[in-house]
Amino acid sequence: MKLTSLPASELVAAFRSPDPTPGGGSAAALAGAVGAALLAMVAAMPKNRAASEEDVDRLQAAGARCATLSEALLDLVDLDSAAYEGVVAAYRLPKGSDAEKAERTAQIQTAMRRAAETPLETMRRAAEALETAATIARFGNANAASDVDVALELLGAAERGARANVEINLGSVKDERYVEGSRGEIARIAEQCAAAAAAARRAADQAG
Repeated sequence: MKLTSLPASELVAAFRSPDPTPGGGSAAALAGAVGAALLAMVAAMPKNRAASEEDVDRLQAAGARCATLSEALLDLVDLDSAAYEGVVAAYRLPKGSDAEKAERTAQIQTAMRRAAETPLETMRRAAEALETAATIARFGNANAASDVDVALELLGAAERGARANVEINLGSVKDERYVEGSRGEIARIAEQCAAAAAAARRAADQAG
């Protein structure tokens, strides 16, 4: 059964269990999914502050994008757990002969790249959601300002938590070009998220 199909109490119990999955990467994706969902909610609320049809369209587009991103991040809750389980399976492959050792090493490297790529995708999606936040903070219902604040915190946690998982998994990847490229993207996304969150907070302050 998919983790995200579980009742909330059972999902939390799964995180609480001593099993390695779901772990931090799945938790980061879940935080992002909830954060994006909150932005979608604010964008869809009546009595918004959009003063023109153009502003209404911008608000609705931002909300629709967040709804899509929330679903993508929810999928990453399960994908991250599956990626880690792939690493465990690769390490359990036989290594009795040289051929088996070579195959095991190759499978481990493939699995580690997937384990790095999955939380990197969480970072990308969280960044995309944060990019919409300024529009929603500016034009959304004024009474939902605290919901926007919570969304920003959750999406920030998703980005930072996912980053920690990318970095630790990159430590086991031997492809230096891939590692260098991934670390460059991590830095760009972190800067993008910080700038987008700051812009959203400025927009909220200006909107009053």
